Amino acid sequence: VQLQASGGGLVQAGDSLRLSCAASGRTFSTLAVGWFRQVPGKDREFVAGIVRSGVSTRYADSGRGRFTISRDNAKNTVYLQMNSLKPEDTAIYYCAAMQDYYNYRIYDTDSSYHYWGQGTLVTVSS
Repeated sequence: VQLQASGGGLVQAGDSLRLSCAASGRTFSTLAVGWFRQVPGKDREFVAGIVRSGVSTRYADSGRGRFTISRDNAKNTVYLQMNSLKPEDTAIYYCAAMQDYYNYRIYDTDSSYHYWGQGTLVTVSS
């Protein structure tokens, strides 16, 4: 599975961004997908995840109410809509995927995911 994250950029606090994660190489609809982010010098942290059908999602407290994860299996793409961005959202954002056997559980640990994209940088200025 190859994952390509895109959509990052430099925005001001309060702005919105939509990140995309495009997948190829395997049946996308069998994969759960998660978004993680990392600031240099800190551990990578879970942001949001979605099961293979899209029926269930999960968010970290940091983004709940501001971020929305969704997917379009016909386009092999997962999106992360980020609203009301804050300077503390500044990080490199990664999408990751794993085989989803149950379609209901979303893992928030990066070790659970087998496939990773290259990351896209989000910078939020105050």
